[in-house]
Amino acid sequence: MDTTKLLKLASLMFPELTDADTVESLEAMFPERGLSENAKVTRIAPSPTGSMHLGNLYGALADERIAHSAADDGVFYLRIENTDDKREVPGAVEKIIKYLGAFGISFDEGATNDGDMGNYGPYRQRDRAKIYHIVARKLILEGRAYPCFCSEADLENAHKMQEENKENFGYYGKYAVHRDMDIDEAIAKIEAGESYVLRFKSMGDPSKKVDFKDQIKGKLSFPQNDQDFVLLKSDGIPTYHFAHVVDDHFMRTTDVVRGEEWLSTLPWHVELWIACGFKMPRFCHTAQVMKLDEETGTKRKMSKRKDPECTLGFYFEKGYPAKSVIEYLMTLLNSNYEQWRSANKEASYKEFQFKASNMGNSGAMFDLAKFNDVSKNIIAAMPAEEVYDGVVEWAKENDAEFAKILTDNEAYAKAYLAIGRGGKKPRKDFACWSEVKSFVSYYYDDMFTLEDAFPENVPAEERKAMLAEYITMYDPADDNNGWFEKVKTLSEKYGYTSDMKAYKADPDAFKGSITDVSNIIRVAITGRLNSPDLCTVMNVMGVDRVKARLSAQA
Repeated sequence: MDTTKLLKLASLMFPELTDADTVESLEAMFPERGLSENAKVTRIAPSPTGSMHLGNLYGALADERIAHSAADDGVFYLRIENTDDKREVPGAVEKIIKYLGAFGISFDEGATNDGDMGNYGPYRQRDRAKIYHIVARKLILEGRAYPCFCSEADLENAHKMQEENKENFGYYGKYAVHRDMDIDEAIAKIEAGESYVLRFKSMGDPSKKVDFKDQIKGKLSFPQNDQDFVLLKSDGIPTYHFAHVVDDHFMRTTDVVRGEEWLSTLPWHVELWIACGFKMPRFCHTAQVMKLDEETGTKRKMSKRKDPECTLGFYFEKGYPAKSVIEYLMTLLNSNYEQWRSANKEASYKEFQFKASNMGNSGAMFDLAKFNDVSKNIIAAMPAEEVYDGVVEWAKENDAEFAKILTDNEAYAKAYLAIGRGGKKPRKDFACWSEVKSFVSYYYDDMFTLEDAFPENVPAEERKAMLAEYITMYDPADDNNGWFEKVKTLSEKYGYTSDMKAYKADPDAFKGSITDVSNIIRVAITGRLNSPDLCTVMNVMGVDRVKARLSAQA
C-alpha cells in the first residue's frame, strides 16, 4: 500500500480531520466504564422514522432488564439512530421518550427531550459524524475501505446480471468494480466532484465458516462475509452497519440486543468489528413477536398494517395500564417468568432475575385474549383508588364527558369501583380503562338502560307486584344475610322456591326459583342479569336511587 497516497485520499475525503483526530484519541475520550465485573451495558437505538410499535417496547424491556438484573451498576441508555433525515418524522424522538417513559422504561443515560445525559455521547447519530469519519479514515489507511463511484444504474445492471447468472446479489468479487481502483484515479475522481460512497473491503472467504455464540440462539455457524457493503453514504452519513459498530464500541456496550432479522448481516458485522480492532460485545438476537393469523390459522409476524395491537398507541387509546403490558411482555421474554410470578404474586417484575439465555429461540406468540386476561388480573389486584386514578387519567384524554362524571363525585366512583376488590377471588370485570364506562354506566341515571330482559317465566303483572312489595321491604341497613332473607320471603310468597336442591330435582313443581326473583330486582336496578354483589351495589347507589329504579318497573 502506498501510505502517502492513502493519506492524500483520506485527507481529501475528510478535510475536517486533523492529525490529532485518531481512534486512539477517541479511546481516551470514551474510556472503559470501570463497572463491576458482572455489570452490563445495553441500549435501545430506535429510528425516529415512524410510530413506536410493540417490538420496540419488547426490545427495550429486554435491554433494560439485562442491564439492571445483572448488577446494581448496570447501564441502560437511549441512542437515537437518526441517519435517515429524509424519513424522520417531526416530534418522533419526543414520542419515543414519552411512550417508553409511560411504560416505566427509564434510562441511565442517553438522549432526552432536553439534550443528552451522560459522558458517552452525543447520543444522536447525526451529531456523531466526526467520530465515524475518524474510524473510516483509519480503515482507509489500513486498506480496509475504499471509495466507490458506481451510479444507481451501474448497481441495477449488476443486479440484473447476477439474477440472470443465478448468483448471489451484492457488491463483491468481479462486481466490486472499484475495489482495486488505482488510488490516483480515485483521487482524481473526487477532485473532479464525482459522487461516491465509502465501502468496506472484505477479506472474507464464503467457503470458510465462522463459529459464533449468540446469548439467545446459542452456537451459530455461518459463511465468512465477502460483501463490500457501504460504510458511509454519499453525504458522509453512516449506514446502520458501520454506525452501530462504532457507537457500541465507544459507548462501551457490552450486550447488543436486537431482532433476529439482523442475523443475515451478522457476518458483515463480525468482520467489521474485527477489522476495526474493537472488542466485540455479546449479541442477543431476539425472536420476532408473532401472532396467529385468524384467516389462515398460521403464525406470522405482527404487522402495524394488519394488527392494531402492534402499535403502542393502541394501548394508550384503549387505556391498558402500563403494568399490564409490561407483565405480559415479561411472560413472552423469559420462559420461567410465569412460574416465578405464581410464587411471587405481590413482587415487582424487577425482582425477577432476567436472563438472556431464558429468552425464546422461536417466535414469541402474542395472544390478545391472553393479554386481556393478564390485564384483568392486574386491574383486579389494584385498590379502588388506583383504578379510579387510572380511569380518570385515561378519560381526560379520551372521554372528557366521562371524566367530568367521575370527578364530580369522586367518593361515589371510588365506592362502586371498590366492590368485589380484595380477597382470594376479586372480580375481573375489565381489562382496560375504556371498558369501565360501559361496565359502570348503571350507577348513573343518565346512562342507565335495561340491557337485559327480565326472566321470561315471571308474568309481567306478577313481576311488578314483587317489585312494588320489595320497595316496602328494602332496608339499606341490612347486611347480605338480612337482604337475602327478605328476597327469600318474597320468593316463597309468590311460589318461587328458595330450596335450590328441590328445584333442580323437579323444576316443574315450582313456578320458578329465588334466582328468578333476585334477577328481577337485579335487572330493575342495574339493567343487567350479571353485576357485582347486588346488596353492596344498592348500598352504594343509595336509598333514593334504588327506590326510584324499583318504582320505575313496578
